[in-house]
Amino acid sequence: MKINDLFILFIATGCFSGKIPFIPGTFGTVVGLPLAFLVSRIYPSYGAIFLVLFIFFSVFIARQAQIVLNQHDPGCIVIDEIAGIMITLYGLPFNGFNVILGFILFRVLDIFKPFPIGIIDQKITGGTGVVLDDVAAGLMANIILRGIIKFLN
Repeated sequence: MKINDLFILFIATGCFSGKIPFIPGTFGTVVGLPLAFLVSRIYPSYGAIFLVLFIFFSVFIARQAQIVLNQHDPGCIVIDEIAGIMITLYGLPFNGFNVILGFILFRVLDIFKPFPIGIIDQKITGGTGVVLDDVAAGLMANIILRGIIKFLN
């Protein structure tokens, strides 16, 4: 394996957390929490720009990893979960309640893929398909989490 391929896999698998043989998406989501924390500490418009750029980067990396692995949407690619958890927690205080509930909401939506997440997962292929269903899950989780926070306050 070439060094470039190894670098692509390192990034795509969330520092190889996606290579853990059980629940790789959950471990990838955990790897995304420090990035979500960093995004929570910068000015919101800069955070939004960072997230958009990260999504585009994730699509590219996911596509390259699919080529290296010669597989369609292998479970070891978790850069999409990293993007998803960052979106889930974007614009919300980074505290224990939000992180735990956001984490659970995101994972449930990502695993069960309710409408429209399932449609995105089925209809869009390549690196875009790998990432966009998690982006949708992150957006839905963010909206639900905001609703819960508003209800509780």
